[in-house]
Amino acid sequence: MDTSKPQYYTRTAQILHWIMALIFITAWIIGFYSGNFLNYATDGEFLDTVITLHKNIATTIIFLVLIRIFWRYTHPAPKLPNTMSPQMKVLAHIGHLILYVLLVALPISGCLFSWTAGHPAPVMYLFNLPTLVQPNPKLLAIFQPLHVYLSWFSGLLIVGHILAALKHHFIDKDHILESMTRQPKK
Repeated sequence: MDTSKPQYYTRTAQILHWIMALIFITAWIIGFYSGNFLNYATDGEFLDTVITLHKNIATTIIFLVLIRIFWRYTHPAPKLPNTMSPQMKVLAHIGHLILYVLLVALPISGCLFSWTAGHPAPVMYLFNLPTLVQPNPKLLAIFQPLHVYLSWFSGLLIVGHILAALKHHFIDKDHILESMTRQPKK
């Protein structure tokens, strides 16, 4: 296949990518805000509202990432341009794999954090995910920091992903960013 010509993700892959990006970034910012700028002593009811919003948004990622993984499996990504070195192509593939793993692990760790603290894991204010773990302070001591560490790592990886896309667009002037924002002209 000629990788010197621009190639594009399917429109479905593009839509899933941008919806998940919006949901992830929104949930991340809300989680960061509630975890770093609010506390129960002074913001109890408001904090509960903000955390509930965070959970209702973030749990949708579980469903969307499953759809996205299926779509990616049945509709392979475009080939990377010939201008990328083999090492950069390997790093790009590893980075995307880690992103997929984190898009599964982060919301699951959030649900486990919520359940072990004795709270539900709501989805878009429509229903709660079935509680798979009962409240347990010992497990909470594991899942709370796990969720925090995964969120920091995910946030840094997303920033790296954005910077890499911008580098491809403005410095390398290849079609990597366009492959996720446009469709080929017919």
